[in-house]
Amino acid sequence: MTQTTRYIKPGRFAARLNGGIGWLARRGISLAGAADLAVLGRRSGEWRRVPVNPLDFEGGQYLVSARGVSEWVRNMRAAGGGRLRVGRRVREFTAQEMAPAETTEILRAYLERWGWEVKNYFGDVTATSTDEELLAAAPLHPVFRITATS
Repeated sequence: MTQTTRYIKPGRFAARLNGGIGWLARRGISLAGAADLAVLGRRSGEWRRVPVNPLDFEGGQYLVSARGVSEWVRNMRAAGGGRLRVGRRVREFTAQEMAPAETTEILRAYLERWGWEVKNYFGDVTATSTDEELLAAAPLHPVFRITATS
């Protein structure tokens, strides 16, 4: 699997906004489908939380990292799973990272749903981009297929 270390770190405003979106999700208010992701830290062993947009696609559920190889991606690779929470509903899951070559249609569906929110992280790539353009962008945006365990 092709690995990259590209990561667009959130600025102060984005970090505060993400904190607010996560806070709302933990209280049952999901903005545009957001959920609170909790993953065990690879070094600390403590739960780390970040809001994400879980994507339902062709019978599966996926997490896409718009910002690249973020801290949650690194932790997910180490932990192999985590928890998604919206209000009182908490779902534990295992995660399998997908090869970039397998993610073009998932990225297209993700951009159809949340392109307005994540367009700055995908450059010129949109939901209407060609398969080749999506394939070129795929290594920059890790995708995990998640499977509920509880």
